[in-house]
Amino acid sequence: MIIGYTTGVFDLFHIGHLNILRNARAMCDRLVVGVTTDDLMLEYKKKQPVIPFVERMEIVRNIKCVDVVIAQETMDKFEAWRKLQFDVMFVGDDWYQSEKWQDIQGKFDDAGVRIVYFPYTQTTSSTKINEILDERRSQLGPAK
Repeated sequence: MIIGYTTGVFDLFHIGHLNILRNARAMCDRLVVGVTTDDLMLEYKKKQPVIPFVERMEIVRNIKCVDVVIAQETMDKFEAWRKLQFDVMFVGDDWYQSEKWQDIQGKFDDAGVRIVYFPYTQTTSSTKINEILDERRSQLGPAK
């Protein structure tokens, strides 16, 4: 049995999120998904998600291609591997060859874990959705 693992904030769930989850599940027998906690999001990206952690977990849990949902409480993917012993990890190609991932890639190579990089969905992201919402709110003016 091939166990796959991926993580994400999954805020303002959109087609890019669904693409990664569907593609990942097609390449493994069991897909474990780590949903980033609000605290980790605040620490890592210096912003709070729009949708609370518990609700994001519930959304991801109810996607049919996802087998197991866990809290992602650290950015240390190798620590996650120690706990879960997955065979393959799926990430967006925006991480490919970044300095941080070169070190992680080496550790996973040594452990026999394959990393699969999926194309980042250029047209849609939670950041873009938030930017569009902010722009539209500013065009409307202050709330009455």
